[in-house]
Amino acid sequence: MMELEALTKRFRHKDKAGRMAWKTAVDGLSLSVGRGEVFGLLGPNGAGKTTTIRMLTLLTEPTSGRILYDGQEAAAHARAVKRLIGVVPQHVNFDQDLTVWENLELHARLHHMGRAAREARIRQLLDYVELSEVQNDGVRRLSGGMKRRLLIVRALIHRPRVLFLDEPTVALDPQVRRRIWTLVRKMKAAGVTVFLTTHYIEEAEALCDRVAMLAGGRLVDLDTPAHFCEKMGLSTLEDVFLALTGKKVQS
Repeated sequence: MMELEALTKRFRHKDKAGRMAWKTAVDGLSLSVGRGEVFGLLGPNGAGKTTTIRMLTLLTEPTSGRILYDGQEAAAHARAVKRLIGVVPQHVNFDQDLTVWENLELHARLHHMGRAAREARIRQLLDYVELSEVQNDGVRRLSGGMKRRLLIVRALIHRPRVLFLDEPTVALDPQVRRRIWTLVRKMKAAGVTVFLTTHYIEEAEALCDRVAMLAGGRLVDLDTPAHFCEKMGLSTLEDVFLALTGKKVQS
């Protein structure tokens, strides 16, 4: 479904002496994600998680390496890839002056959906995430948890086959986080491939079929949560993470 081949991203920046230098955010990352899989990317701050998602969603061009969707190189088929994917960013980026419905309708129009199709899809998804009652409310009036669910609705409008979730439950209370987890499981059941980054180890343990651990932009190890614990003789994925990276995940 999705393959990363020696994916690398370097940025120019000023070092401590004020001289221009290169910083490597992602360093030779290679992995594959299967159709219908929930795949997690774990790492401390600065590990390269968000940069990886930005490359996979064509928001940032790799310095080197390749990204393939269904065997086709993403860089050469950008328009097709953008139809294939949906993205839930870390930060809420709705038009705060529009209602819930207006925001979703605007996004559906960008995907060239006809009126009947977009209205039916919006109603279906708002019901799916239990937000139908606030469809005419201004976005600025919604709680943080509601806005997170609305981001997922927007990402699903055009029926993507791959959904990227960048820290989908950051700063949410435990009850709302569990609600998002339920949505992720529903998407997996519907055959959607889910690629997520998270600071919450228990989230990856509960949701992910496989987890890749990054440190310093490099892949440290990749396995199922259960096999990680088994092969390292540790009881939790958090213990595994600490053993492999030497760092706590910062929330």
